Amino acid sequence: MKKLFLSFLLAMATTFSFAQTTWAVDPMHSSFNFNIKHMGISFVQGRFDKFEGKVVTTADDLTNAKFDFSVNTASVNTNVEMRDNHLKSADFFDVEKFSAMTFVSTSIKKLKGNTYQLSGNLTIKDVTKPVTVTAVYGGKSKDQQGNEKLGFQTKFTINRLDYNVKYDPTGAGVAKDVDIAVYVEFVKSK
Repeated sequence: MKKLFLSFLLAMATTFSFAQTTWAVDPMHSSFNFNIKHMGISFVQGRFDKFEGKVVTTADDLTNAKFDFSVNTASVNTNVEMRDNHLKSADFFDVEKFSAMTFVSTSIKKLKGNTYQLSGNLTIKDVTKPVTVTAVYGGKSKDQQGNEKLGFQTKFTINRLDYNVKYDPTGAGVAKDVDIAVYVEFVKSK
């Protein structure tokens, strides 16, 4: 009987330690931003206004977390309508053919403190490439309504030419490198 009870306790502990929690992006407290050099002398900043995503965790931190994001390319916003329309064209995102950019994680490794190395596949247009970024876990908290929240941010750079965004391939007018900053707050799914 004692062995049976211990087996039951071990099974329960294993179940609780591997319980998955799903967190959905809270769009009111999140942003997907970019910054790109223009003519070698200034920068254009922009963002994507429509996105969704989730993270599935099995621990109190991001250890073993699985991330999945999708960004609506037609929601690109630089606060200049003419430029936004050009970015939506085949010269850049070709939103008629490629309505979303996606990121799906493949691994995460804790570095130190709240810093992690996040690897995954980034898809822009018809190209999927592996990327590895440094991510900062902001922790967990509850909002005024008692909803549990989780914070996360990352900044990294990609070469747009690697993803068939080939307008101005010399990079003289529109730089090749794009700085990306992602600030995400997730809410625990009920």
